[in-house]
Amino acid sequence: MLTKSIDLSEVQAHLKDLLSLLVSGTEIILTEGNKPIARLVPFVSRTAGLHLGSFWTSDDFDKPLPEAFWARAA
Repeated sequence: MLTKSIDLSEVQAHLKDLLSLLVSGTEIILTEGNKPIARLVPFVSRTAGLHLGSFWTSDDFDKPLPEAFWARAA
């Protein structure tokens, strides 16, 4: 991922260009002088169902735990 640093005093004047960079995958570091204060990263949307079958849940997953589980060990 490419990275670009920009001082806060310049952000408003270049906002449209910065947003274009974000859309193209560039990470932007906002600085105050030489001190980094924030990081802007491109938004990545996720698609449900891409990993179907990669995990499972047991049939008794939501059944109550036995009393022995809750009993305090001496």
